[in-house]
Amino acid sequence: MTMLYRTIKRFVTLIATSLVFVACSQAASPDFSPEEALAKTRSGEILLIDIRTPPEWRETGVAPEAHRIDMTDPKFVERLLQEMGGDKSAPIALICRTGNRSGYAQKQLQSMGFDNVHNIPEGMAGSRSGPGWIRRGLPVESCSNC
Repeated sequence: MTMLYRTIKRFVTLIATSLVFVACSQAASPDFSPEEALAKTRSGEILLIDIRTPPEWRETGVAPEAHRIDMTDPKFVERLLQEMGGDKSAPIALICRTGNRSGYAQKQLQSMGFDNVHNIPEGMAGSRSGPGWIRRGLPVESCSNC
């Protein structure tokens, strides 16, 4: 009986550990490098959301595929949901100037039930995470009408 008990205990422990691992890996949304975000945006795997302000968009330009939604807009979440087709589980990647605001917004959106939110911690201008979208030479469109 003890041999059967040990076998069952190992099996249950293995299953429980596997379930915890799967739940944790699904709960955490990974960060993307600018190149990964660009590739995933172009392939239709994610929506790229530039959460900077209009003066920032005008100053540096915007990734051609990015949806511009100013995170300081009182209707930010409403506009974001509209871009996502009302689906809080739609995959999105957030980008700002240096990755700080996008990281903050990622956490806030996740706390509101958005469960597929990714961050680009290098941002447009670069940060400790890396040189950023612009210095990597990725495409940027001017945004004079922002």
